[in-house]
Amino acid sequence: MSYSRITLTVNEVVETVDVPQHMTLLQMLREKLSLTGTKNGCTAGECGACTVMMNDEPVNSCMVLAAECDGANILTVEGLAKQGKLSKLQDTIIKTGGVQCGFCTPGMLISATALLKRNPHPTENEIREALVGNLCRCTGYYRIVEAVKEAAGE
Repeated sequence: MSYSRITLTVNEVVETVDVPQHMTLLQMLREKLSLTGTKNGCTAGECGACTVMMNDEPVNSCMVLAAECDGANILTVEGLAKQGKLSKLQDTIIKTGGVQCGFCTPGMLISATALLKRNPHPTENEIREALVGNLCRCTGYYRIVEAVKEAAGE
């Protein structure tokens, strides 16, 4: 089996990891770095449960090879809280009841965080468009959208 040694920054920590050529970013995060907040949903890039930010852009980590991440900057759901304090978005999604089973929540939080970074005051339609790649079976999205609106200061 062929391995690659990669160095990347994950949640502001520089990591050097030996990864098999076939390993995905999702697998590397979960299996090599023990960052299990990123969920393995469909492994086909359809559900958004595995969404992380790579170089400030949301990506489905199940569709990116870990070997392609050499030099990349990765943000996972674990990196949203700072010094034990939840981000404003994490706090509002809890307060608005936007979390039910929680399986989609990490991907939703990352996609919404990416949206708020590029557009601090999105419209409801812009929020819905940003979350279109993240599937949820429990909430009906209403409270998730409300949480993003509240976090944006609307």
